[in-house]
Amino acid sequence: MGLSNLGIFHTIVGVAAVVAAVADFIRYGKINLNTLSGKIYFYGTIVTSLTSLGISKHGGFNPGHAFSIFIIFLILGAYFLNSKRKNSARARYFENFWLSFSFFLSLVPTVNETFTRIPLGHPLAKDIKDPVIGNTLLVLLLFFAVGSIFQFRKQQLINKIKP
Repeated sequence: MGLSNLGIFHTIVGVAAVVAAVADFIRYGKINLNTLSGKIYFYGTIVTSLTSLGISKHGGFNPGHAFSIFIIFLILGAYFLNSKRKNSARARYFENFWLSFSFFLSLVPTVNETFTRIPLGHPLAKDIKDPVIGNTLLVLLLFFAVGSIFQFRKQQLINKIKP
């Protein structure tokens, strides 16, 4: 597999963040920064994004690094809305979308790296251009789109109930 110590740490923290996000999606239909799993996602994603900047299989700055920087901005923006705009019904739409979008973007390099490494000796994909990666990302994009619509509608109902 050829992972450095930083790569191993990055992977462990990243898996914890993904599991926490999935738990929140199942429980709340969104990543909820007010729960333990939401906090694990937030801090785990920050750490994973930062550590990814020190990892490069191809040398130098690459699209994965740009994703990481963008993800950091998305979750910091969502955190700001969650903590500073608690009473804003409109802010919840952006918070939900930014957290879900950060999760989707996190899955792009995750799928690429996982599919080109696992199973050991006979990975699912030869490189990032392999159709299995493209098809998987397309399915994840569809889940993201449907999930975003669901979150928007659910937030509309919440906003109607709240005075």
